[in-house]
Amino acid sequence: MKEIKELEAVTEVCHKLMTVVKSDFVALAFQNESGPDVRWLYATGNLNDKYQRITVRFGKGIAGKVISSGGPMMMTNFPQDILGKVTDYPIALAEKLVSSYAVPLFFNTVPKGVLLVGKRVKYSFTEEEQELVKEAALSLEQIVKEHL
Repeated sequence: MKEIKELEAVTEVCHKLMTVVKSDFVALAFQNESGPDVRWLYATGNLNDKYQRITVRFGKGIAGKVISSGGPMMMTNFPQDILGKVTDYPIALAEKLVSSYAVPLFFNTVPKGVLLVGKRVKYSFTEEEQELVKEAALSLEQIVKEHL
């Protein structure tokens, strides 16, 4: 999965998504092939490379929660509107994200990855923007299936 950031098609989908939803940050996380931990493997619009060192447990953080629930997650005013501790959201802290919308990526009907878009201001993603993120997630699922 580490080679995902080398796929030009992944870069194209993420850059296009960042432009159409006017977000500051787009990232992809995947569950490790062995074990339940989740890692951020690709990001664009990132402030630093901290995302590469973030690993969260299944069910923790944005990525872990999206994978464990198999459903989308929106944050509109971090850290005010969260459940749990601020430190449970390392990607939001590392990238200074105030709002984000994340959707699962499915492989063989099982959620194994996450596509996240984020802004560094308070924001609520519209239904249209949420649909654009879901469409990008479907494209990314196809790209990853073809290359792995």
